[in-house]
Parts: sequence; C-alpha cells; structure tokens
Amino acid sequence: MPEQWPGGPEEDAPAGISFHHEDVAFLPDSPSLLERWVEAVIEKENCTLQELTYIFCSDEYLYQVNLEYLSHDTYTDIITFPYQPPPVVYSDIFISIDRVQENAAELGLPFEQELHRVMIHGVLHLCGYPDKTPAEAAAMRQKEDEALALLARLQQ
Repeated sequence: MPEQWPGGPEEDAPAGISFHHEDVAFLPDSPSLLERWVEAVIEKENCTLQELTYIFCSDEYLYQVNLEYLSHDTYTDIITFPYQPPPVVYSDIFISIDRVQENAAELGLPFEQELHRVMIHGVLHLCGYPDKTPAEAAAMRQKEDEALALLARLQQ
C-alpha cells in the first residue's frame, strides 16, 4: 500500500473530517451529523482523529485507483489509504457511489444505510479492526452495527 496517493494529505492540512467528490456529483446529506458520528466512533474506539478525507467517486475512478496504486485488477466499494497506524486516524477513504448503490439494491437496503456502513467500515479498519477471517469479519460487522445504532440515536 502506498504511503499516500498523489493529492493525498498536505503537511499543513487542518485536522478533522472532510467530504469531496471526483467524477460524480455526490456529497452526503447532513455532513455535520456524519462528522459528529465518525468522530464519536473514533473516540469510542480510543483512537485519535488527525485528518480523515472521504472522496466519493465512480466505479471506474475507484477501479483505476485500485489498479494504479494497489495493483488490484478488481472493482471495490472502498479503498482506504492510511497515513498513520492506529490509534491515529489519518487517511483518505475513497468510496464508489456506483458500487454502494448496486450493493444496496442487491441487499434490499436503503442507499444511505449501505453508504453509512461502508463509511464506518473504513474508519474501523483505521482503528485497527481487520476482517480477513470469518471471526474478524463477524467482529467487524458487530462494530458496524454498533456504529449504525449510534448514528440512529444521533439522528433523533
């Protein structure tokens, strides 16, 4: 995994969470709510937020990132570029809106629910949770469910 993708973090970048898009006209609804939610999850996991940038893009854009920087010839819904190891959260997270829409339709879920699960999945990886084995994947799913329940409480 590269230390950073071109256009990644800058030396004097401000701390916090930001949302951007590449080749799609998409930004999430309620960004301040999502910022509070992600910050709360990071804090709950005893990690420290330095900087987290979400980049929403198309399948093709993310496929090219996957091919060029990770040498993976596959489509995916998310790629996380961590710049620090846990417990520091400092990363760019790319999310394919096309793939999230497709997955939501296949699973019979609302788009936003699947988007939020993918968003927090990347954060949980940054907090040190792997998902390679069935046991790790089950633990990751449990953490995702807890985070989604927290978001639901924050929305009330």
